[in-house]
Amino acid sequence: MAKSPSQPRFSYKGSRLKPLRAFCQVARLGSVSRAAEALYLSQPAVTLQLQALEREVGQRLLERNGRRLALTREGEILYELARPLVEGMDGLEATFRERLQGLDAGDLNVAAGSSTILYLLPQIVARFRQAHADVRLSLHNVTGAGGLDLLRSDAVDLAVGSMLDVPSDLDYLPVYRFEPMLIMPPGHPLADKAEIALADLSPYGLILPPQRLTTYRMVDLVFQQARVPYTVALEVGGWEVIKQYVAMGMGISIVTAICLTEADRARLVSRSLANFFPARSYGVVMRKGKFLSPQARAFVSLIKPELFTPRDAYAGGPSER
Repeated sequence: MAKSPSQPRFSYKGSRLKPLRAFCQVARLGSVSRAAEALYLSQPAVTLQLQALEREVGQRLLERNGRRLALTREGEILYELARPLVEGMDGLEATFRERLQGLDAGDLNVAAGSSTILYLLPQIVARFRQAHADVRLSLHNVTGAGGLDLLRSDAVDLAVGSMLDVPSDLDYLPVYRFEPMLIMPPGHPLADKAEIALADLSPYGLILPPQRLTTYRMVDLVFQQARVPYTVALEVGGWEVIKQYVAMGMGISIVTAICLTEADRARLVSRSLANFFPARSYGVVMRKGKFLSPQARAFVSLIKPELFTPRDAYAGGPSER
């Protein structure tokens, strides 16, 4: 006897979580391919789960809307019911751990590099602490691969910083952009030059961060592509240290405008190098497919309020990249 569309039958013998999780991810991301990537499954596997779910409920749940998959009216109803179940199961381990530790307000762990913590996050952290005083916020001062390892192992909820190459298992949402700047001490020969060319930097030693960091790699790439020779006088970590050494006349440097403050105006001369170097973006890094905790979503909303649509405000991710 044919199953009535108005009376869906749910089978509880099989695994209900997997097809519902696949359905919620497709509804959230608008794409089977992106959902499959977030779930570490093949596209055919996700498609089969969706088809099985639609057969079981006797309703069409998704329909094509341009390049995206959109929810049907019936799909909206099931998504509203299924989403809190999926989120609850996916967040069960973290919730259980928090309850055991007696952390009623929960923890929030954020990975960020020194420059991000020092220059970008202070106001954001202050606003978060004012609005969520009961949340225990931990900033993990790590750079590069270290922060991504913490993110992948769920040791942190999210990361904030700058990325050039985005791994396929992560989402990077750039929010801020800062110009590249040449800095030098007052009285330097380049300080009063009307126009600065890349070749003008060649006679002067550069003070740069260590080679493993993004800034050094970007500087080297630009000089190599332009076939302009350059000299590194000193490698040292930390923008504040670099600025101090430049102010002492030990060399010049190429920094991101994020690190220049009002206090630097008296001891440094800065000039834009936007004609030669790309602007540096800073934003939020999240593991694909991870549902963010309420604390994490509140923190991200202070960085980029429009990141979450009304539907996704409790889903822990953007509706589009």
